[in-house]
Amino acid sequence: MTSSNIDQSWYKRPKGIRNRISAGGIVVRLSDNGPLIALTREGDWPLFVLPKGGVEDGETYEEAARREIEEEAGLSELTLVRYLGKRDRLNYARTRWMSIHYYLFTTTQLTGVPTDRAHHTGVWWFPPTDLPEMLWPEQISLITEQIEAIKQLASPRP
Repeated sequence: MTSSNIDQSWYKRPKGIRNRISAGGIVVRLSDNGPLIALTREGDWPLFVLPKGGVEDGETYEEAARREIEEEAGLSELTLVRYLGKRDRLNYARTRWMSIHYYLFTTTQLTGVPTDRAHHTGVWWFPPTDLPEMLWPEQISLITEQIEAIKQLASPRP
């Protein structure tokens, strides 16, 4: 379910490394078979990730999460459910410490065309209990921690 080369060393901040604030989220779409989660891929990399990226000057974390989700997954019709908290780790190149703020969103969009086509090619939908191989363990943990909230999104309201 996760890349074998991402271990706990990615979650220990080395001295003197610069920080980068990022934002993104779990996007849930309801289907006839239950909730589905939007995942993306970075370039030709075969493993999946949650859409997220750097916060730009003047943006709130939520605004950045929405922009990054549109850039990476092509999903723009997002309804905020709630803030999920912050996770920290090194970037893949191990050159920056990433502080990533995550949100839970819902959408009715079936497809999306990423606006950042140079780095992202699409969106894929998966049940939260049957995820493909993902790059980052903290993203798997975040989804797992939110399973009940995701299931509640799919439950009919009285």
